[in-house]
Amino acid sequence: MAGSSGLGGGARCGQGAGAGPGAVLRAPRAPLLLAALVLGAYCLCALPGRCPPAARVPVPAPAPAVPPRVARSPGVPVLPVASGSGRRRFPQALIVGVKKGGTRALLEFLRLHPDVRALGSEPHFFDRWYERGLAWYRSLMPRTLEGQITIEKTPSYFVTLEAPRRIHSMSPDTKLIVVVRNPVTRAISDYAQMLSKTPGLPSFQALAFRHGLGPVDTAWSAVRIGLYAQHLDNWLRYFPLSRFLFVSGERLVSDPAGEVGRVQDFLGLKRVVTDKHFYFNATKGFPCLKKAQGSSRPRCLGKSKGRPHPRVPEAVVQRLRDFYQPFNGKFYQMTGQDFGWD
Repeated sequence: MAGSSGLGGGARCGQGAGAGPGAVLRAPRAPLLLAALVLGAYCLCALPGRCPPAARVPVPAPAPAVPPRVARSPGVPVLPVASGSGRRRFPQALIVGVKKGGTRALLEFLRLHPDVRALGSEPHFFDRWYERGLAWYRSLMPRTLEGQITIEKTPSYFVTLEAPRRIHSMSPDTKLIVVVRNPVTRAISDYAQMLSKTPGLPSFQALAFRHGLGPVDTAWSAVRIGLYAQHLDNWLRYFPLSRFLFVSGERLVSDPAGEVGRVQDFLGLKRVVTDKHFYFNATKGFPCLKKAQGSSRPRCLGKSKGRPHPRVPEAVVQRLRDFYQPFNGKFYQMTGQDFGWD
């Protein structure tokens, strides 16, 4: 019994010994099977169209661009921009010159017309801020409705070498208005303005001539601006004469309605601004508006307009007249107009 008992025990032990290794081999099959299923599912999903698309991560909208007129560099003028309905357009007409010729008066007179929208400040785009780009320039313009025209005024354009080419690049159809004045009177008026800002300036004679009463100093801006024929030569390389209107600064004072009427014709506008809008201010020696735009009160130009001129010796004035005479003659010939300065 003991033997059989031993034999039986041995058999059970043998079975146990045989079952142990078998169980050890079968146990890992479950995780292996699970891994195979996962791998298979991954392979199926890798095929095109077999898996649902991944949820898209929303991309934030780009920040709105800063308007060109907002981004400023030191020294860039901050100009008012008119708001309201309509669109901002490039100017169809420019008052390009000349300084102290009557450009401010002409602009204010034209602003009485309902079909004229004008930038009040001088943007100096084509002479100082051209690198800002045309988009910046257009952003300065007032909004206009269909049928209205946009005008801007910067008198220094006429004497800026690069201005004609730059304006032509913007639009070869631009209409160009030049207000001219007797160059001797214009130079003295220019000097009066300089003197009001810098009281310690040398005398007019000392600046206009080299070495006392030597040769006329054409390097001085007050003299150089009056060489109208030379400046016009540069403009005619880019624009035909038909794109220009030359306004007499003297007649703008003596007959403002007549000169403004010519400008309205040139711009293709109905003659709305007439003699009923003007009266002559004897104190200033200048025409004023009977009724300013949007106001029932009469209005004259600023205090700086019509300021008294410094006294210049007659000999100095005559020498300048003689100097300008041939240049004036050529200018009359080029424009087909005799301005009566000589």
